[in-house]
Amino acid sequence: MSTNENSHAEISEEAHPPLEIILLETYLKEKGYSLEELPGLPEEESRLLMKEAATYATSRLAEVEVSAHLMQILHNAYIGD
Repeated sequence: MSTNENSHAEISEEAHPPLEIILLETYLKEKGYSLEELPGLPEEESRLLMKEAATYATSRLAEVEVSAHLMQILHNAYIGD
């Protein structure tokens, strides 16, 4: 892996936790909840909401990663490494 690829991987890995939290919060907000409210909900309801929110966040993160990868391919094809 080149130095540029290493830097990109480090930035990407560092960016995921905040982005993941934002995506979780977005999903929960669309359902009328917040992360702060989950502990006060019945355990089964809280667990189900977090499972759904995690699935949502995972799929959105995958989309972001695919887009970033395609942008890198295009950059390398037209501008070079």
